[in-house]
Amino acid sequence: MGLCALAILSQCALPVSAQNAEVKEKPPMYSYVANWQVPRAHWGDMAKEGDATKSVLDKALADGTIVAYGSDENLVHQSEGYTHDDWWSSMSMAGLLKVLDQLTSGGSSSASVLETATKHEDEILVSRYYNWHSGPYKNAPLQVAFYTLKDDAPEDAVEVLSKNLIVPLMEKLLADGTIVEYEIDTQAVHTRAPGSFSIVWVSANSDAVDKVNAALRAAQKTQPLGGPAFVSMVDFSKHRDQMWQGTGVYK
Repeated sequence: MGLCALAILSQCALPVSAQNAEVKEKPPMYSYVANWQVPRAHWGDMAKEGDATKSVLDKALADGTIVAYGSDENLVHQSEGYTHDDWWSSMSMAGLLKVLDQLTSGGSSSASVLETATKHEDEILVSRYYNWHSGPYKNAPLQVAFYTLKDDAPEDAVEVLSKNLIVPLMEKLLADGTIVEYEIDTQAVHTRAPGSFSIVWVSANSDAVDKVNAALRAAQKTQPLGGPAFVSMVDFSKHRDQMWQGTGVYK
């Protein structure tokens, strides 16, 4: 399924400077992600947990507190990895925390399924390069490519790579309906060492996963000079990919 698709992206060329001027940093979008490792016997109960919190999240989406929310199930499992996640995004940190308070103080009839988790981790991310098609999506493939910058990478490395390399391709895929959302995330609260970033995109369906990979291969052939720029900034020995199946909604 091409889980290392973004590694192929490293072979793409930097677009011309005129194209660079079209990509602008957006207001920060914050995302709260709760990762869970749940025993297989309880995977079915995770859907019920999502139903129990839907009313809170729908209200927050309607009044503008958040701009998106969803949940995902990992498709490529590892012995120490997470099996599920829940997340929501807001244009302010206050919006994230307001929803977190509502979810934790309100309780849940299905809280027991979370209590079965053998591993749990939260993180707060921030993105300044993102876009989406409004509306819901269901059981869509979601891919995450994790990267770590080299120690000598410039301070604006994520900005340079985003504006010149990643965003133009993602915008093209968004425009033709191949993907429904993308974002380039860094940690807003550093629970791990600074210098890492992730590229996230939601494909419209399973067929669209192959279309994304085909677009990356095509870019590799037509613009073969971008690889050195990406490789010079990124430590590929620390690169990792994830494949999830997600259901969510964007405002």
